[in-house]
Amino acid sequence: MEPTTCPFCEIASGRTDRELLCSADGLVAFLCEPPATWGHTPVVPRAHAQDIWSIEPNQAATAMRLAQRLAHAMRDELGAVGVNLRQNSGSRAGQDVFHFHLHVVPRYEDDTVQPGCVWGAPPWQPPTGGDAERLRIAEVLRRALRLNA
Repeated sequence: MEPTTCPFCEIASGRTDRELLCSADGLVAFLCEPPATWGHTPVVPRAHAQDIWSIEPNQAATAMRLAQRLAHAMRDELGAVGVNLRQNSGSRAGQDVFHFHLHVVPRYEDDTVQPGCVWGAPPWQPPTGGDAERLRIAEVLRRALRLNA
């Protein structure tokens, strides 16, 4: 996919309306739509890299550090009891946006995400609460990331 038509390049450049949580060190983190659970956040490099094979190693390491910061915020501020990190490279592995991204998915006692961090098909149900809850979650995570920068 060409970077000019890549949806994650659009988000990283600020040309789309997404709840950005963090923009630092060549990365952006934003709430996923639709989310697997409240707080589900892709971590994406600003520079287009198609997959795990094309991202620079130092950028991959920086993405993991941001994922760890998010995991702490999700546990401490949202009450997550676990977290899944999911990175798909290649269509056979489930990659559907061909721009490297690392999903940080907070897990809750009552969520319906399936083992292996599978969402999108029954019995999974998207989280409830609508736009108001989405905006609240975004602000909670932004604040936590600022405090723990």
